[in-house]
Amino acid sequence: MNNTVQNSLILGIDIGGTGIKGGIVDIAQGKMITKRHRIPTPKPATPDAVAETVKQIVVFFDWKGPIGFGFPALVQHGIVKTANNIDKNWIGTDAVQLFQEKLQLPVQIINDADAAGLAEISFGTPNAKNGIVMLLTLGTGIGSALFLNGHLLPNTELGQVYLENGFLGEKYASEGVRKCNSLTWEQYGEQLNTYLKLIEKLFSPDLIILGGGGSKKFHKIAPFLQIKTNVVPAVLGNHAGIIGAGVAAKQLLENVNFANNSI
Repeated sequence: MNNTVQNSLILGIDIGGTGIKGGIVDIAQGKMITKRHRIPTPKPATPDAVAETVKQIVVFFDWKGPIGFGFPALVQHGIVKTANNIDKNWIGTDAVQLFQEKLQLPVQIINDADAAGLAEISFGTPNAKNGIVMLLTLGTGIGSALFLNGHLLPNTELGQVYLENGFLGEKYASEGVRKCNSLTWEQYGEQLNTYLKLIEKLFSPDLIILGGGGSKKFHKIAPFLQIKTNVVPAVLGNHAGIIGAGVAAKQLLENVNFANNSI
């Protein structure tokens, strides 16, 4: 691509347990202006290996501007604090410094579910900025994003709560669990319902949005969800993480002038 970089464009990258996905996002409109480019997550997903894979995506788009990352861990001030679905060597890593040194570009990093939530409440699900809203991403694990009247409370990591049956939430109700155990939709729906009952009990949300790969078959899951809270599928689907990563990094555009760069 040889378009002039506009002030509203950011490369969004969503780092997942099975794939690293990227696309150029128009954060003013909340949509991707390119097709998604996906590369399998390296095994093991060490910091250096992931950084090298990310560089391949940057090169693919010939990108010279700011980059927003959605990352599958608790991230505080750029430092990775957990590693539930990535290599343990990430714990304590300054991810912002790592990617900036590798790419020589300014970056912003946010929890991947928080990124998806930002996109969904801003450009996806109607009326999602009202009250207590929870987005849950059903993937390799379960990510969560919690909002009060449109304001994000970051790093909730509610896939890590324990159910009354002793299971960790994401080890009982994630899309990864459904696939690994070859669960029927009824079996999976009932297990997910058990998890959602706990979330409802703890937070009394006004709305729960289901995102991630597991939300693609929402119509097969919905008959088995029997909680009081309204549950809906995410509108933006698998693009939410990429779009939200771009939205999270929008302040980079205010600090760096890329008027003469091109993509």
